[in-house]
Amino acid sequence: MEYNYKEAMKLENQLCFPLYAAARTVTGLYTPYLKKLNLTYTQYIVMLVLWENDGITVGEICKKLMLDSGTLSPLLKKMSNLGYLEKQHSKDDEREVLIYLTEQGRALQEQAKDIPVKVGKCVKLSPEKAKQLYSLLYELLEANNC
Repeated sequence: MEYNYKEAMKLENQLCFPLYAAARTVTGLYTPYLKKLNLTYTQYIVMLVLWENDGITVGEICKKLMLDSGTLSPLLKKMSNLGYLEKQHSKDDEREVLIYLTEQGRALQEQAKDIPVKVGKCVKLSPEKAKQLYSLLYELLEANNC
């Protein structure tokens, strides 16, 4: 069969579009809950990483969140100004910056604890389909080697 670029260029044939629209929809579900905590979605996922692994490097956060340091650095600065975290240079290597939660940052976890359940109730997928989608998305992310 011959390649038909007009067919290939239709929006309905783009994998990127439903991924983009779904990502915007799902992250948008977090907005009303995060506003109460004075957090953006990206700041929230930084907090998720820190609640799990306090005292890790900026590079490790970048890797876990698949963000570059140019995106993460201003975010961390704002979160530090909000009183949620603090930066310290590593004693072993001055070039490495470690990120630690403050008391206020740790207390925020208690305030945010119901967000996953509340957002989960808004996503109308069975647990099996949600698990399948999760697996497929990570498979797609891991296969991104072009």
